Amino acid sequence: MSLINMFRDMGLIYWTDERLQSANKRTIRIQLFLISFLILFTELALIRWIPSNVRYLGFFLNFILMATFLGMGTGILSSRRKNLWLPPFPFVVFLTIFFVSSNQFILDIPSNEVLYYGISENSQDSEGFWLLPLMFIISAVTILPLGRTLGRLLPALPPLEAYALDIGGSLTGIAAFFMISFFSIPPVIWFTLIALVYLITRPGSELLISISLFGCGVFVVWFISVGTIWSPYYLIRLYDMPDMEGYMISVNGIGHQGLTPTETKENFYFKVYDMLDEQHFPEKALIIGAGSGSDVAIALEQGLDEITAVEIDPKIYQIGLELHPDRPYQDPRVEVVIQDGRFYLNDTEEKFDLIVFALPDSLTLTSGFSSLRLESFLLTTESLSAARDLLSEDGVLVMYNYYREEWLIQKLAQMLEVTFGEEPYVATYGAWGRAAVLLSGPGLDFMPEYVNEPYLEGAEHTNKNFENFKLPVIGEGRLKGDSGLSLTIDDWPFVYMPKRTIPSVFLLALGMIAVISFAMVGLTQPKNERKMFSWHFFFLGVAFMVLETRSLVTFSLLFGSTWIVNSLVFFAILSSVLLAIFINARIKIKRVNMLYILLVASMLINFFLPLQIFLGIEQTILRYLIASFVAFLPIFLANMIFSRSFKDTDKGNGADTAFGANLLGAMAGGVLEYTALAAGYQALLLFAVGAYLLAFVFWKQEIR
Repeated sequence: MSLINMFRDMGLIYWTDERLQSANKRTIRIQLFLISFLILFTELALIRWIPSNVRYLGFFLNFILMATFLGMGTGILSSRRKNLWLPPFPFVVFLTIFFVSSNQFILDIPSNEVLYYGISENSQDSEGFWLLPLMFIISAVTILPLGRTLGRLLPALPPLEAYALDIGGSLTGIAAFFMISFFSIPPVIWFTLIALVYLITRPGSELLISISLFGCGVFVVWFISVGTIWSPYYLIRLYDMPDMEGYMISVNGIGHQGLTPTETKENFYFKVYDMLDEQHFPEKALIIGAGSGSDVAIALEQGLDEITAVEIDPKIYQIGLELHPDRPYQDPRVEVVIQDGRFYLNDTEEKFDLIVFALPDSLTLTSGFSSLRLESFLLTTESLSAARDLLSEDGVLVMYNYYREEWLIQKLAQMLEVTFGEEPYVATYGAWGRAAVLLSGPGLDFMPEYVNEPYLEGAEHTNKNFENFKLPVIGEGRLKGDSGLSLTIDDWPFVYMPKRTIPSVFLLALGMIAVISFAMVGLTQPKNERKMFSWHFFFLGVAFMVLETRSLVTFSLLFGSTWIVNSLVFFAILSSVLLAIFINARIKIKRVNMLYILLVASMLINFFLPLQIFLGIEQTILRYLIASFVAFLPIFLANMIFSRSFKDTDKGNGADTAFGANLLGAMAGGVLEYTALAAGYQALLLFAVGAYLLAFVFWKQEIR
């Protein structure tokens, strides 16, 4: 019975009034810092760990991010409700780990408006669309107890001091996860660190049950991770190929790449080499999305003298270096660059006879802040133009993949036509999905005459014949793209959508999330506190989330969609928050109206300033400095406004209710991010302007 009572008390008493009154300021500062670290670190752990075990959830990282904002916001708002019982944090962590790891969930996303590689092939084994809101609830509930603790601690210190400690803890959490990604540290260490930090914040009477719950959870995490490899982007597993030499790479539970000898690869890999004559055969190649090395091995076998292999994931490259049967990365003719492909195209001045876009189909998003996939900015018309400018006088650009959908092949053909001024040569293949090879560039002038024939179904001119690996040719020739499809550009980098729209699958999911959010707020917030809800801080949260998302997208375009860039951007944003707090703590800013004017002006400058201006700056450092100033000026001014308003929370709404409202606003801003699927990312700045104007209006009402 005593154990049951202890468990009940853990869920009811986080920081009582008596404990707060008896604790000295130093203890409260340490606790607030640790809780803030714990929230941020747990949030990042959930975003990385849950999608690695729930197949295809990697396409919806932003839903987990929004869930953590909801959990933290409702937790803070619930802190004034004295007798509300919430499940203890160790229990919800254990429950989340056990539930996710004991079920091989497969997310079903039935949609004709957006393509997800692999999902349609596995829909018969899926769990249904209900899995998305379920994971949303689990993620929100996991953070909820920590939010409640933070809500109890915030009013115990002056607002700006409490906010600075919260940001300091968050910065430390980002730094810790940066090191975890850098050293590929497995999740058993993540959850052990979460347990240790949490135990520091709790009274000794709870240690027994907390250690037991965390211990069981960490054991489960370790058990299911045996034999896995963690890259900065994926959970990787290796499988022996049953009928041939080599391995299969699985990422987040999805088959991704095969490390097999050259002679086992499908015939579309060889198409471009078959069509080039000896006189114009390429000597120097750039392979983007080199992966574990199969494309490089084929290029070497064909006799190329110099190959630059660009791959974004260092672990997948390392696997290829050590295990690929053809040993392509050991060849002195190969130079490996671990970098985002689009960034490399913008940053290099080398010329290539052959540029290969080698199956660049990631199975995850760049971060939880946007709907961008790792290759989104690689597959835009601007990116193709950058590749075109790197081709030699008789160079060829080739793209190949299992594109699945006919409309995607037509869309890529249209993009190549716009870029090169003529219809590309396309060969399509059947059997395992809708594969295709697309060729463009001046080198097509030196290929066989049939290259200039219009695309025709049923033709076949391929020379290679690989028995089991020879896919049947469906058609080939010059293919004119479908002008009814939306061109993929840097402002709208969604190649896997046929048209600009917010797909119904997202609208349905967001609708369910809205219902869940209202229910959680209604169940946790005290009724007598609801009239104190700060719409001013809510709209500040909406606007800042949208502004933060757009800044992250900008830097992903300019400097690559790598985990390092994302981490540095988050670190820079939080550092600007600390700077704003420092200024507001020492200077009393009276002309708040001017801050809003400067903020709106800086956002409008960002809106009307084309991103191509930054891409035209050849020196990377200079580009970084100018882009940072233009992109981060609105963020700094926004933080100045927030810090100025938060400083005054001790005169009206408490710091806890203001901060809770702000986090709920951030979640709503995450919902607004999906409007970019229809309007593009520049349009997000207009939403941010509108939200800041609403925040200004409500601020005027609150200070009266």
